[in-house]
Amino acid sequence: MKTARLSLRIDLPNGTRFGPGKAALLTALREDGSIKAAATRLGMSYPRALKLIEQMNSSFAAPLVETQHGGSDGGGTRVTDLGQEVLDLYTAICDASAAASTDQFHTLLKHIRD
Repeated sequence: MKTARLSLRIDLPNGTRFGPGKAALLTALREDGSIKAAATRLGMSYPRALKLIEQMNSSFAAPLVETQHGGSDGGGTRVTDLGQEVLDLYTAICDASAAASTDQFHTLLKHIRD
């Protein structure tokens, strides 16, 4: 059966963007607690992950990701409450958009070459 999926990127009024890549990074950071592990899981370089985190943190009123450097307690990364809220809102927007366009997707798929 043919399938299609909706992929959304939100262009924010401050000129930045939030989309599937940043959402995937937030999810991986939440699950792994490590930038290196999250980047590896996503097939992304560590510097690229750092750049995306910096973009997200500077785009919102408060950081979406907090990092703690190593030491006696060890380092780590955590998604903040705002980061989780942004991720939840993005997921809800994607789900609502996909649900609202189901009929159009089915029609579009009729015209796709096998």
